[in-house]
Amino acid sequence: MNNIDPKVVIGSQEWCAIPSLDIPAIKARVDSGAQTSSLHAINIQPFKKNGELWVSFDIHPLQKNRSTIISSEAKVIDRRIIKSSTGNTDKRYVIYMDLCLGGKNWKIQATLSNRDSMGYRMLLGREAMSGHILVDPAASFTQGEHTQDDIRELYKHPVKAMNGLKIGILASNPNLYSNQRLLEAGEQLGHDMQFLNIKQCFMKLDDSPEVYTRGGNLLSEFDAIIPRIRPSVTYYGCSLVRQFENIGAFTLNSSSAITHSRDKLHSLQLLQKSGLNIPTTGFANSPIDTEDLIEMVGGAPLIVKLLEGAQGKGVVLAETHKAAESVINAFKSLKANLLVQEFIKEANGKDIRCFVINEKVIASIQREAPPGEFRANVHLGGKATKIKITPAERKLAIKATKVMGLKVAGVDIIRSDKGPLLLEVNSSPGLEGVENATGIDVSMMMIEAIQRECHWKAK
Repeated sequence: MNNIDPKVVIGSQEWCAIPSLDIPAIKARVDSGAQTSSLHAINIQPFKKNGELWVSFDIHPLQKNRSTIISSEAKVIDRRIIKSSTGNTDKRYVIYMDLCLGGKNWKIQATLSNRDSMGYRMLLGREAMSGHILVDPAASFTQGEHTQDDIRELYKHPVKAMNGLKIGILASNPNLYSNQRLLEAGEQLGHDMQFLNIKQCFMKLDDSPEVYTRGGNLLSEFDAIIPRIRPSVTYYGCSLVRQFENIGAFTLNSSSAITHSRDKLHSLQLLQKSGLNIPTTGFANSPIDTEDLIEMVGGAPLIVKLLEGAQGKGVVLAETHKAAESVINAFKSLKANLLVQEFIKEANGKDIRCFVINEKVIASIQREAPPGEFRANVHLGGKATKIKITPAERKLAIKATKVMGLKVAGVDIIRSDKGPLLLEVNSSPGLEGVENATGIDVSMMMIEAIQRECHWKAK
């Protein structure tokens, strides 16, 4: 670092380049409060090279742009326990890389981590600046700004020929993180990706079944469909999936498997029949049986779940016997079907989400409920962190997915004094929490699963 001009002044955010990783431009947050610099990386895989530890990884250098990706590798110089701004600790690989900033070049250390949830793809810490750079926190881009045209020119790549599969994302909201990620992952692999809005699709049933979109456009010759069906449109969404199956498209999850998984009572009966451990659960139709329901799950506190709920909605914790009576009877008066389930106090508001693809747990996270909440769902403010699951939990997640007939599933497990208990099997699990917490490109793995099923290989 002795070739750095000590008078270089940078602001709180700057554009820089990393020549050693073939990154022509990346926006960095300058933070003298952080000791170590950090670079956004996903799909981090360690390997041995000439007897030394290296890592391969992918980088999305531009914020909110997943179509631009750079694959790289570097020698590992250390592994450090890093505490993030949110208080989470993580063990990260440390590498050397060349940094180009203000017309100067020098070598710095940086940790690799998934920074998708952060505002910047790179953090420049004080180790990289100490004694060589002055920081003016009130300034920004003192070393020059990049326009969108600049970025397009710097990251100009030949347009990929779409010579792959024709894949449809059957869902309701094209702007959701999960749907965007799947579209981008498929396009990266050269596939023709199309978003199909469930509410704008209709079908024809005769000796030549067909599916259309609003305006009379025929949807034909799809190689595969990825169903991402909201609970509120389960019936119609599964009807569309069934229609695509009838015209010969491969569906990542079948219509029958999705239907079974969405019926909470039916799915619990199937899982329990297969010998899988679930929390003690009660179901009744009449308010007259409320007392018996409460007693059969061990009394209050207990959980009341609407059969049609999802993402933690329609789930209530009744802390006292009287509260349990009131909640159950209130739901019953509305003719709502509900389950009553024992409350696992020792779980301390935590559960585990295992992401399963083709009978393999490819990622797992622990979800922790925010203060004052008992539901750990990420959509409700729960905190997701990477976790190593036990062999028993892995076996439970895989068997549950097989019982439900799902190829892709999010399996929710809770740790209890009796061992791991199965809470739910989700046929359309969200990708944001698991990808951000683990750094694993789950979206890409889903597309790769389709490629294998369709016997497709890149040309």
